[in-house]
Amino acid sequence: MKKVTIKNIHIGPDEPIALIAGPCVIESEDITLQTAAAIKDITGRLSIPFIFKSSFLKDNRSSETSYQGPGLEKGLRILEKVKKELDVPVLSDIHTESQAITAAEVLDVLQIPAYLSMQTTLTVAAAKTGKVVNVKKGQFLDPNDMKNVIKKIENQGNENILLTERGTFFGYHNLVVDFRSLSIMRGLGYPVVIDPTHSIRVYGISSSDPSGGRPEFVPALTRAAVAAGCECVFIETHPDCSNALCDAASMWPLQKLENLLRQIKKTDELRRELEYKWPA
Repeated sequence: MKKVTIKNIHIGPDEPIALIAGPCVIESEDITLQTAAAIKDITGRLSIPFIFKSSFLKDNRSSETSYQGPGLEKGLRILEKVKKELDVPVLSDIHTESQAITAAEVLDVLQIPAYLSMQTTLTVAAAKTGKVVNVKKGQFLDPNDMKNVIKKIENQGNENILLTERGTFFGYHNLVVDFRSLSIMRGLGYPVVIDPTHSIRVYGISSSDPSGGRPEFVPALTRAAVAAGCECVFIETHPDCSNALCDAASMWPLQKLENLLRQIKKTDELRRELEYKWPA
């Protein structure tokens, strides 16, 4: 498996588990900076590598009147402030070729949303920037199909790739995590990320409706995925989930993050120890 480097963070099979975390969408500069600082403080105490995530635009909302974020220009200014003031790498979603080019001037990781994971023009544009590309596997894709996405990126001379599992269709509104997917995608040669906070969304119900997510399942899914084998965990978190402007029902409370990360760290250490002593 190839190792991916993001600033001074190394993600790969021989590296400690890393964290991608932050609010679903940029709501304000204050909330963004405060949340990023709090996560940095927690991960610093636990020695967990940390990449900050928040979207400058959420373009897949169920209503055009729903809050979508501050947009590219303002959002990148805020993310650049996080990057410079807190000295942490930053990640955000991109949706178009032009966004990829502009966002690459600030972002350390360009993320391709699950519903756009097969968009060739977008993937190629992201790859050509030379930045790390995190591709979220579409709910509609077999994990083996990600080899085609990988090839599009590699063909541009870019091997800085992360693959994220965030659930597979189970009926119309529910997702399930097939833990085989983690092993299969790791076998494609790149580090794998688990995203439990999107996996527990109940689609078809507004994310502001309390019934639109089942966050109580986040710890179990996360521990299971880390035990099954992944190199990074993706968690959307917020200091006041019930009043968040996006994915309020599925984000993990910032106040509970440290306890969850302690579980993740211990599970990862145990998995690595067992794999070393008694490999399959």
